Amino acid sequence: MSDTPRMVPEERLAQIHERFQFLEAAMADGTGARNIAALAKEYSDLKPVVEEIATWRSLRDALRETETMLSDPELRELAAEELPLLRARLRDAERGLQLALLPKDAADTRPAMLEIRPGTGGDEAALFAADLLRMYQRYAEARGWGFEIIEEQATELGGIKEVVAHIRGENVFARLKYESGVHRVQRVPTTESGGRIHTSAATVAVLPEAEEVDVQIDPNDLRIDTMRSSGAGGQHVNTTDSAVRITHIPSGIVVTSSEKSQHRNREIAMQVLRTRLFDLERQRVDSERSANRAAQVGSGDRSERIRTYNFPQGRMTDHRINLTLYKLDQVMLGDLDEVIDALTADDQARMLAEMGA
Repeated sequence: MSDTPRMVPEERLAQIHERFQFLEAAMADGTGARNIAALAKEYSDLKPVVEEIATWRSLRDALRETETMLSDPELRELAAEELPLLRARLRDAERGLQLALLPKDAADTRPAMLEIRPGTGGDEAALFAADLLRMYQRYAEARGWGFEIIEEQATELGGIKEVVAHIRGENVFARLKYESGVHRVQRVPTTESGGRIHTSAATVAVLPEAEEVDVQIDPNDLRIDTMRSSGAGGQHVNTTDSAVRITHIPSGIVVTSSEKSQHRNREIAMQVLRTRLFDLERQRVDSERSANRAAQVGSGDRSERIRTYNFPQGRMTDHRINLTLYKLDQVMLGDLDEVIDALTADDQARMLAEMGA
């Protein structure tokens, strides 16, 4: 058969289909009742892959059948018309199947912790950090996600010194993991009387939420202090001694929570601590896996300048993929899908290239 796209081994496709049929049968007859949640999760993950396999096989068979029609004088003209369309559809189906077979980040379906801190730029950087917070809040709202601010330190001008938010919903980490890094803004600050453009920055970190089974924390490694909240901090700062600060001695990580309930503060602080320790372990594994990790879009290198928001020109540029959008107003209102989709596609293309696809 001519012009047949290169494909993954049939043996692998057969193994996937057999596993899918086993899961389907186990769920139907109750043999996997004890592990029904795990079986259902694996079944759900495999179903779109099996559907892509079925589509590809159907088009492959149709192409073979149509190619045999070329030898029939009565059907040759019809076959010649159909072949280019079938070949194009088969190439699209092959790519869809290759993408479905790419290794999945197990953390993609998890909720996430979003952390934003001002960088260089003083008050203007703190104001920009607040703008980024609102941008992500609006994006979460548009996708129907839950967005809860669990720690916030505000400035007198309405900026933020630091904010930690918990985001729950479908594929939160998968959509937001490319946001980690240094975000730069170029604009005339409200505090600037001369109309000069300033450059400021803020750092964003998106961490997949850790579960208790992911990280084992020795209580002896913790120092827990209760304290009175102080300073500007918006609605999340109170005047009781309920605020909690937890220091993880081996790593030096310090987390705080300033809700009204000391018990709730301990829960929140421990959750943030687990998430940061889980993220450290993920970074360590990624570093061992790839010596060129810093060049990867999803590496989460928070020292890398990833994006510039230029207000005078109304443009946003993502430097990792050289993407520029002239719709900064919409972006700041939470219209992030175009850039996130482009980053996802770029990451998928890199993985396909590494697999030799």
